[in-house]
Parts: sequence; C-alpha cells; structure tokens
Amino acid sequence: MSGPPEPRVPILMYHAVSKAPNDATRTLSVTPEAFAEQMALLRTSGYTPVNTAALARSWRDTTPLPGRPVLITFDDGYEGVHRHALPVLARHGFAATLFVSTGWLRGEYDTGGGLDVMLDWDQVRELASSDVEIGGHSHTHPQLDQLADGALRSELRHCREIIADELGVLPASFAYPYGYSSRRVRRAVREAGFTQSLAVGNALARRRQGPYALRRVTVRRSTGIEEFERLVEGRAIARTFARDRALTKGYAMVRRARQVRRKAIRSRV
Repeated sequence: MSGPPEPRVPILMYHAVSKAPNDATRTLSVTPEAFAEQMALLRTSGYTPVNTAALARSWRDTTPLPGRPVLITFDDGYEGVHRHALPVLARHGFAATLFVSTGWLRGEYDTGGGLDVMLDWDQVRELASSDVEIGGHSHTHPQLDQLADGALRSELRHCREIIADELGVLPASFAYPYGYSSRRVRRAVREAGFTQSLAVGNALARRRQGPYALRRVTVRRSTGIEEFERLVEGRAIARTFARDRALTKGYAMVRRARQVRRKAIRSRV
C-alpha cells in the first residue's frame, strides 16, 4: 500500500524588483506593483512563506512544514529588493531568502560586475534583521561548472567568508549562478560548508531532488498574475517553460563539450 504523495513546494526565483530596470536585468525583473500583487495573492490563498534553511531542515529531519509552504527567493543582490520588496514582505510578515554575489555588492569587495544598482552591506544587514535569510551566490557570478577546481573552491570560500565577516554568521544556503551545476560543483558546495543549494529547473521542489539540487520557478517581467497563480499551484509549468527547457538542453550540450575540451587540454599539459 503506497503512502501519501510526496509534497511539492513552490520555490519562487526573483531577481530585480524595479520600476525602470536596465536592459541587462529587464527580462528577469518584476515591477514593484507586480511584486506587491503577487505577495497579496500568496496571503489570500493561504500560503506560508518559509526560508530555504527551514525547508531543507524540515525535509532533512522529516519534521512537518506549515500548511501550503512557499519560498520567496532573490538572486544576485539588486537594490530594489531592499527598496521595494522588503516593505511588502514586512507588511505581510513573510520570510524570504536573498542569495548574494558578494563581488557585485557595493562596498570594499565590489569587483564592478553588478548588472544594475546593487545592494550595499548596510542594506543586506537590514534585510537579514527582517526575516530574510542571506545565502551565497558565489563571489563574481561565474558559470561554476566551467571553472577549474581551484577557482571553483575560491569562488565558494570567498563568498562564504565575506558573508560571515559582514553578518557575523556563516550562510547555510547557496544558489547556483545561472542555475548551472554538476556533480563536481554540488560536491564543492557541500565541502565549502553550505548545507543546501538551489538550482532552477522550473519545477516545484521535492525532497527526492536532494538538498543540493532543489528546483525553482522563474518569475519575470512577463509573468501576469494568472500565470503566477498557476505556477505557484504547479499547473502548466512544463508548457509555460517549454521554450526555456529547449534552450537549456541545447546550451547544456555546448557546455559539456567545453568541459571535455578543457579536460583534454589540461591532461596534455
């Protein structure tokens, strides 16, 4: 006799929240008005936001989650998360997770790679004090699966150490830049001390995906409120992201070919 179906949890992936994003961030941005409308829908539909560490801890320890759990996550570290998203989250009492690329944030570690106006560390600290878990997203936002082992470890270690220095606590959660990972990358993330990590995949998260490959659903500027509701409920996700999946599959083949070529070059050196 089979048991109850495995719970599926929507993990929403946001980037910039902005009225006037630049060309680099426009597609993966949402307007402040759209974000507020989406959060109101979660509230009226009875969802309970939890952060990434809480979800992973629940699945690791087989402890129950609240009714209708959902995760609200932000990648990179854009200033609009503080300016526009935080007041909405605070009004509803929602938890969230922000994954920061430490070399993109304004301050002494800034490498100049940020794609738009980025957070500074005072803003990150205010977010952290307002029920927003701060996780790692590498230091300079590279495609981690394309890095040699030493560079990969450096990206992860530097990111984790900077967050710990600035916030006084080691980050537990990580999100792969661009969603790209491999068995080698996932092992490196675990060895760096992160206890869970998020990919993309555009599917609802399940425990069987494992703590280092949890799927997320992309929310972007073109996501209307009806589509948003369908995504959160897990309806028509495959159809909505069919084109994204085809592009991802094709690019994955290109990236694998690059990895094989680099390994062959290193073996001859």
